[in-house]
Amino acid sequence: MPEKAMWADVSVVGIPRSLLYYRYGVLWTTFFTALGRQVVVSEPTDKAIADRGEHLSVDECCLASKVFMGHVDSLIDRCDAVFVPSYPTAEHRTGFCTKFQSVTDIAKNTFRDQHLEVISCEVGNVRKVRDVRRPFEEMAIRMGASRKEAHSAFKAAFAAQAAHDKVLADAQERTLRQIVAKRRAAQTNPNADPGLGILVVAHPYITHDAYLSGAVLDALADMGADVVFADAIDHDHAYKKSFEFSDTMPWVINRELIGAILLTEDKIDGIVLISAFPCGPDSMTDDAIMRYIQGKPILNLMIDAQSGTAGVETRVESFVDILRFQQKGGYTHG
Repeated sequence: MPEKAMWADVSVVGIPRSLLYYRYGVLWTTFFTALGRQVVVSEPTDKAIADRGEHLSVDECCLASKVFMGHVDSLIDRCDAVFVPSYPTAEHRTGFCTKFQSVTDIAKNTFRDQHLEVISCEVGNVRKVRDVRRPFEEMAIRMGASRKEAHSAFKAAFAAQAAHDKVLADAQERTLRQIVAKRRAAQTNPNADPGLGILVVAHPYITHDAYLSGAVLDALADMGADVVFADAIDHDHAYKKSFEFSDTMPWVINRELIGAILLTEDKIDGIVLISAFPCGPDSMTDDAIMRYIQGKPILNLMIDAQSGTAGVETRVESFVDILRFQQKGGYTHG
């Protein structure tokens, strides 16, 4: 088969529900569907998937990478090929952790004995539409699509992702307005509930994976907190705001998370940082955040394969209790 159409026989595309799926999943699924392919997304993470991923991975991999391998494994025999894109660092302020560049090769080598077909594309600067469009359209042509069909599929996919992102960003803005409204109401009415606004700061593949962060979010909900997700704040606004924090930070999603903190810190009561052990970028940025953000209580949580979420509920409950105590005037000095 000619190189330009080497994936023309792929009818069912598998997509792991992990890593950048939680950021670009709508684009990916819409793109392949628009090309006439059936899309199979792996099931939500559970213990079996996590354990299988840990077995398939080397110890040095972060928890999120191990979970990803478990998702790829779960798609074997359910599709003709698994989509594993590569996101290298094309521009020093819009880069990704090296795992996003190497994951395609890692998946191919990990599952070479299973003869797993992996389709991929290499996405450059994610903040430039043309640098995203080009590799996706080239991949579509390698799947047998015409250039017009490839362009049409990407256009539909990009629009769908943008609409999805706007829905999430608008939801965060509504929650922030509710938090501010409750606080103002309590200032004029001592009997009113001032509410409690918590900003959850984590990579999308942690925040929106119930197996990894569910214990944290459930505990916050049980304690009556209003939760805002940093990863869903308007990406462009957050990215631009991040330059007040650093001109040199190389990771685009960490930039957006930090920008979201700066955009919302005057509206929320506390911040919960969640990281997957041992995330290299987070190990640097979380420490910097805790040094930079003054006067705002921060709970820093690290999730790993061994301890999982053990003790998380207690730490979250204690954190919320402290915040509520502060609302009532605790820890203040006359």
